[in-house]
Amino acid sequence: MAQTKLARGPLMEAAVGFALGAVGGCVLGATEDPVDQILSLMTAPELLKPVVEEVRTVGALGLGTLIGAAALTTAMTSVVAGVILAAAMSSVFVATRSCGPSHTHPAGLWASAGLAGAFGTTLSGATLGVAVEWIVRNYGMVGLLWALSIFTVLKPPLHFVLKLLWKQGQACCTLGSVDLARERNQIEITEVQQRQRVAVQVEQRILMLENGGSVSGKEHKTTWESERRQREELERRRMESEEAEMEQRTIQDWINTVVVKHVDFLAFSGIPMTVVAIVTSGLGVFGYGGHQSVLIVLLILVAVIAYLLLKSSDFKFWMLVGCMGMLATFVIAMLTLHAGQVVVTTAMRMHAAGRNQSREIIGARMNQQSSLEALNAAFFVAKLCQLGLGATVGGPLVRRAAGEVKVIVGAALVAVGLLAGVEVLAPALGEGGKAGALLGVVGAAGVSVGAASAVAGRWSSWAGTLGTVAGLVTGALAMGRWHIVNIGLQVPVAYVFAMTNPF
Repeated sequence: MAQTKLARGPLMEAAVGFALGAVGGCVLGATEDPVDQILSLMTAPELLKPVVEEVRTVGALGLGTLIGAAALTTAMTSVVAGVILAAAMSSVFVATRSCGPSHTHPAGLWASAGLAGAFGTTLSGATLGVAVEWIVRNYGMVGLLWALSIFTVLKPPLHFVLKLLWKQGQACCTLGSVDLARERNQIEITEVQQRQRVAVQVEQRILMLENGGSVSGKEHKTTWESERRQREELERRRMESEEAEMEQRTIQDWINTVVVKHVDFLAFSGIPMTVVAIVTSGLGVFGYGGHQSVLIVLLILVAVIAYLLLKSSDFKFWMLVGCMGMLATFVIAMLTLHAGQVVVTTAMRMHAAGRNQSREIIGARMNQQSSLEALNAAFFVAKLCQLGLGATVGGPLVRRAAGEVKVIVGAALVAVGLLAGVEVLAPALGEGGKAGALLGVVGAAGVSVGAASAVAGRWSSWAGTLGTVAGLVTGALAMGRWHIVNIGLQVPVAYVFAMTNPF
């Protein structure tokens, strides 16, 4: 384990680790009730009706893949929007504020980046949530299918545009580098002037001695002492300037890497699950929504795409998340289909017991249960995705020595502030907007949880690791009102993503 500098001794490490883990766990648990409440509103009969009516159009499998792909696309896009906004803020901060050696590690850098990222993720999630709700209400699942298809087609060109804009922005944000270069030139000019001055003083003393003059020892000593102090000061300034420039370049290179990886992630990670949703929904539109062949096509399609991605010689982070998103979409589709089959099985048992139901009643119940399961499963998977992607930000920040306490506590405070803001703005956001915004809050909480998970692996003793994990789990369960199943799934997902290095 890489030793962290927060504490000394196993007992102190365990205590500090438990406190830090509890902060991350508490903010994760605090999101449970608001998320459950908005999910209950979204699955209310009046809001569920547009979805139920569309099951006949796209079929149970098509509905599951379509809602799952839309929910995961919303989560992934909002995270990328937040990361890009945070990176832009960091780049501007580094360029404009890191121009002096004393500002190589400004606390405001991480604070401004964190606030920008959390705000961007939440705002993007709310916007996409409102858009999805409006499309489903007005155009149904077919409209959502078209919107998802168009967005997927537009993402590769958007990928090119974002990279071009980022390069242009980098060319504009050169103030810090200019200041550092100017300071370096000033130091070099001062050194040349000092060498010339010393050479002139030496020549003057030589001429005085040759002409029979005398040089005061005290004056000579004072002069050379002053020159020595100036040389030391110049050397110190040179070292600090070089360190500041190197630190600025390192941070900027890392920011550029993060942006490039997340822009690639935005452009390509959603394609596998969108292709699956388009194929299964398209078959449903053409009347094969309830046919067994759709399940066979879905299985083959998932297997082929996963094989092609996983066997790639240049395996990238977006491929991993793309496979996971596609498999999650497949699971949602299977749960949606299973919910309808449970209704049929229950009806058959009632028929055997002499309690017959009409085909229309059974069909209506199948559609309702399938829709309910699709929304529940899709929202939970989107929450896991948002949490995991947030953890992929928090974990690397801790490993890059951004400061354990700053990342964990800062992300937790931002998440709590956003949670309060979403509750205040809930009437204006609507159900879809609030759902998307809450996913953004979960992403901010994921940064704190991911940072705590990374800290757990950095202690010099197992006491610190176990203390951090215990604090994380205890805080999450206590604030999450002991939702053992939900928390039990979320914490391992956050840990795995926090330990992943996407860069």
